[in-house]
Amino acid sequence: MPAKYRTDRPAEASARTGDGPWYPADVRRAVRRAVARRCLEQGTAYDETALSDALLVASELTSNAILHGGGVTGFAVDVGDGGISITVGDHSDRLPVVMPRFDAEGRRRTGGRGWPIVCRLAADVRIAPLPAGGKRITAVVPTG
Repeated sequence: MPAKYRTDRPAEASARTGDGPWYPADVRRAVRRAVARRCLEQGTAYDETALSDALLVASELTSNAILHGGGVTGFAVDVGDGGISITVGDHSDRLPVVMPRFDAEGRRRTGGRGWPIVCRLAADVRIAPLPAGGKRITAVVPTG
């Protein structure tokens, strides 16, 4: 993947929040910028469905890192021929889990839909431990 289509983090996030935390809106902006840059340089239109799916995956990964992973430690966006790759790191070593729809008393749970959404929309999902602790999740949303 050429470095010119990669965004380690948006400039606005760096100016506003230093080294983090980053928020879902920061990652969504980075996705939009990376896709727009790739399309502009290649003279092609963007795939609206893929962009929408990538924005949702970016929001879910970032929200999950904030809610369950102790905060976002970093993120990256890569746009290539195979799709839009979104990587989000967090502080937790715990792997994502799918929660049952109902609790022990039979009540419907709120939340718990983010990880299944990521897994459904992404063609490839990888989880890697980080050297200093925590994990990095990369999801590739297919284009075209």
